[in-house]
Amino acid sequence: MSSTPPGGLDAVVLAGGAARRMGGADKPGLTVAGRTMLERVADAVRAHAPDARVIVVGPPRESPPARYVREDPPGAGPVPALRAGLAHVRAPRFALLAADLPRLTAAHLAELSAARTATDPGAVYVDADGREQWLTGVWRTDAVRAALSDYRGRSLYGLLGPLEPRRVTLADDGAEFDCDTPEDLARVRGDLERDTPDAP
Repeated sequence: MSSTPPGGLDAVVLAGGAARRMGGADKPGLTVAGRTMLERVADAVRAHAPDARVIVVGPPRESPPARYVREDPPGAGPVPALRAGLAHVRAPRFALLAADLPRLTAAHLAELSAARTATDPGAVYVDADGREQWLTGVWRTDAVRAALSDYRGRSLYGLLGPLEPRRVTLADDGAEFDCDTPEDLARVRGDLERDTPDAP
């Protein structure tokens, strides 16, 4: 196994939710502009950090290529999922991402990485209302591992909030980043497929 170079970045992508607001659909597998939402997230990570190890916490799939793991039991929530994924991170930094971020690009990950100073444990996007988007952030691996070792709660806010990460305003004209509903999906498909006219 090759070691990760200093300053490297891996990614933990949470892809095992029930998608109740999407009618129970396989949300990470829904396509936008010719690629599944999960593929789009993995592609953004690798465009930003070509050597990144992408760990997907969710059912295994043929695409994208990644290390697929499951929390125990499956569906136990985001904190057990993070714990399962973080066990496979080798790099000193990692991106913690949802699988339903079709608008995510390498530029977003570069912005988060640049916003975090040497003393910050992480950097996360905040929406127009000032709410942290815990599944759109870049973190120091050691800081999150230390926080997890003593944490018995169930919420990402309870785990990551006390670390006081750098907060970065998402400046994409207020566009929704994640897709929670069929309406969100239709909107992002309209936007991105218009920009990719040859998408199937």
